[in-house]
Order: sequence, then structure tokens, then C-alpha cells
Amino acid sequence: MSSYPVAASPVASSRAPSLRLTGASVDIRSSAVNVIKWMGVDQEIFRGMLAKIFIDPVMERVKLIFDESVDNIEQRDDGVVVRFANSKEVKTYDLLVAADGLGSRIRGIMLNSKPREQIYGEDVHVAYFTINSDLLQGCRLAKWYNATGGRCIFLRPDPAGRTRGDLINVTARGDIETKKRLNEALREGNESYMKLMEEIFCDAGWVAPEVLQSMHESVDFYCSLFTQVRSPKIHDGRVVLLGDAGYATPGFGTSLAIIGGYVLAGELYSHPDDIKTALKQYEELMLPFAKDSQGGLPNAPQLLNPQTQWGIRLRNTILRLVACTKLDKLSMALAVVLGITEKKLLMPDYKWPAK
Repeated sequence: MSSYPVAASPVASSRAPSLRLTGASVDIRSSAVNVIKWMGVDQEIFRGMLAKIFIDPVMERVKLIFDESVDNIEQRDDGVVVRFANSKEVKTYDLLVAADGLGSRIRGIMLNSKPREQIYGEDVHVAYFTINSDLLQGCRLAKWYNATGGRCIFLRPDPAGRTRGDLINVTARGDIETKKRLNEALREGNESYMKLMEEIFCDAGWVAPEVLQSMHESVDFYCSLFTQVRSPKIHDGRVVLLGDAGYATPGFGTSLAIIGGYVLAGELYSHPDDIKTALKQYEELMLPFAKDSQGGLPNAPQLLNPQTQWGIRLRNTILRLVACTKLDKLSMALAVVLGITEKKLLMPDYKWPAK
């Protein structure tokens, strides 16, 4: 954005009431490593710090609008007419970049469909939040605990001596009722979701009581589906999808978004007078790469988070066998089956202006 050669006036709107600078650690992978190296950023970083690094350099050029979202759009040859949901204002822009997440309303309008039609799999729901105490008692390793019913408590340390907590629900493929309850709580908001977590995890064991209490005390609670978005296209006219809105991929989503942002910026910079060509080039590069990154075993979450105590014991036995016998080749083969091997995009060498 800071390299764009024309006198653009970017506007960014967010449903959030303010800039979110909290969140879990992010492990940057694949071709995104090259991008952050060029930026001088660490390969592993907390999401809030990463957001600040991205937003600070462009703050003077970007108008930020909070507590706002896009209600509808109309495409014209010379621009995109945008109607905002809360203010009801109608504005015309040269380009609309949709980075509005899994349930992207803009994606739905662009494809003339319901946003959920591009979501692949609704078996994993996750709540993320910061715990203001060290539940790991000084341990610098993450801990993962399973209870029956696909319930998982995942705890990670953070540099400030606190704990990053995840409450994960992996439902069985045929458990429609539980999925319905989780999805309804997601739609209703944080309070409803926390109430449901209290009900689901009250008898989970381990440190569940402490985690549930800390959940209510957290200031950065966030809940979401942990799933993929498989969109048949990621641009139409002057509208383009970026990040989770176009190609959400669990475990790889932040890296894909960084790669996508780099490619989109590079193509716009390379075609300053031809936005449609820039978006076409972006789609031709990113869509095949995103689809290739979304492989793997569909049942991997269920295999790693069993529904029964017997299944948990079997899973633990297999993991102990792999760890104790140092079956590196088996571990690598398992990674390939689960689709967690690293795929890379041959990054274009855009001729950025000298700083």
C-alpha cells in the first residue's frame, strides 16, 4: 500500500469496535517466510504484534472505520458502489478488497450465494483467549489435554508469564445436534459461546475449572470455526477476496494471507492503470496455490481428538510408540497423509520502489 504509485485514498472498515492487537502466537510458514524476512519480522510472533507491524507503516495513508461492515455492493465499469451497514452511507471506490473472514458477506454477494456454501467442514470449533496467570507453572512447552466427546484444552506459554488458552470442540461427523448448538452460539456472540463452553467443559477434568474462570476474565476472547473456505474464484470485476475470505486454511491461514497480500500488492503495483488485469493475475497465482494447500486427510481432527476414552488411549499409545522408537520416517509419512507438509509458491520478483 505504501508503494502504490498513485494518490490513492484507502479506506479500511472493521466490524470490531477498535483495532484488535491481541491473539495467539503465529508460526509463519512457506513462502510467507520470505515476505516477513524482507520486512525484518521474526518467523514466530504473536498475532497482535504482527498486526501492529503491518498497520503502523500505513496509518497515515489509511482511513480506519470501526464498528462498520459492508451491507451491499454494486459493480460498475469505473468502480464499486458500497453501502455500509451501520451508517447507511453509500460510497464509490476503485477497488474493494474483502478480508472479512470465513463468513465473508462480500464473498456471498460476489458469488451470488450464501457465504456458508463455500465453507468446507463444520466439525471443529475453537475459542481463543488469554489467561492472566501461568497455568503451565513455568513450563515453556505447550500442553494438550483431551476429554471424551472430542473436547480438547490446549495451553501455550506467552512471553509475559501468562497462558494462551484454546477450548476446542471436535464433533463426530454424524453429531448434527452438537454442531447446531455450537453454530448457534457462534452466531449469538461471545457470551452465548462462553455459556456453552461452561456446559461442555464443566466435567472435562485437568485444569478445566481454572480455564473456564479465566475465559470469563479475558479481554480478548474470540471464537470461530476452524475450517476451510473453498471459493471457486477470488475476484470478480473490481472485487477481490483476501485471506480467510477467499481461502481459509487451518494451520496455514495467516501465512496464506501474507502471501496473498504480497501478491495482490505486487500485481496492483505492476498494473497501476489496469486493476482488472492485476486482479486476474492475482487469482491465477493464488487460487491454484491455495487449493493445493488445502489437501490432507479430512478426518485428521477426529483422529487426533477421539470421542471415546478407548480412542484417546489408543491415540496416546500410537504417539508414545512414535516418540519412543524415533520413527522419523513414519512421522514424516504421517505428516504427508495429514497434509501438513510445506508447499511453496514461486514468489514473483516485483520491482518495488527503493525505500
